[in-house]
Amino acid sequence: MILFLNLLKKIGFILYRIWFYILVALPIFVFFPFLLITTLSEKWYPQFFWLARDLWATPILYGMGCPPKILWEQKLVRGKSYMLIANHTSMLDIMLMLYVSKNPFVFVGKKELVKIPVFGFFYKRVCIMVDREDTRSRTGVYRRAQRRLNQGLSICIFPEGGVPDEDIILDDFKDGAFKMAIAHNIPVVPMTFYDNKKRFSFSFFSGGPGIVRAKVHEFFEAGLLAEEDKSTLREEVRAVILKELNAEAF
Repeated sequence: MILFLNLLKKIGFILYRIWFYILVALPIFVFFPFLLITTLSEKWYPQFFWLARDLWATPILYGMGCPPKILWEQKLVRGKSYMLIANHTSMLDIMLMLYVSKNPFVFVGKKELVKIPVFGFFYKRVCIMVDREDTRSRTGVYRRAQRRLNQGLSICIFPEGGVPDEDIILDDFKDGAFKMAIAHNIPVVPMTFYDNKKRFSFSFFSGGPGIVRAKVHEFFEAGLLAEEDKSTLREEVRAVILKELNAEAF
């Protein structure tokens, strides 16, 4: 009986995963012509962002049975540029970040995500890709980010630089997001994503429906800081998110 129940549980996890990838792919196929048109020019990116946020990310969250709940300590101002950051534990982080911010932003992420079928096609067209092993690639990120900021957009980086092992509450942060925020004089917006790991982690036989909560913390102003302050800024921002995650663990 126990073996049978375990088998049913595993089948449930498999079906839940399959359903997720259907939800990811289906809107892309349905709205493909509109998505493609809005990637033909950078000036049309806000329209692409609206499609990605309202017709892709939001249906995925609700379709997975993961309705979002957002707590704001400070609100984003429409038309202003920010550096958006959060802890990274799940593929749902992308959807939740899109849901949180109505201000159009561009993801900075690793080039390996281009290999994901369907998703990767648009990822390489609209995101700022970085090869962390290539110094020229890392340097080029700052130039491309400045161009996007000049267009009135925000930037989003998951500063752990990848998804940590599941037993790690919050990995060390890389400097890039904080160096960029100081260089471009934009506020850092820390966010804590509480539930994405247990809703849809990178462990295959895991996950399930439930609320996904995000807390938008008070912003860190970077305008008066110099580049040598990036480490202090990095650790102060990380401490805010880590404190929140540790409080949630008990």
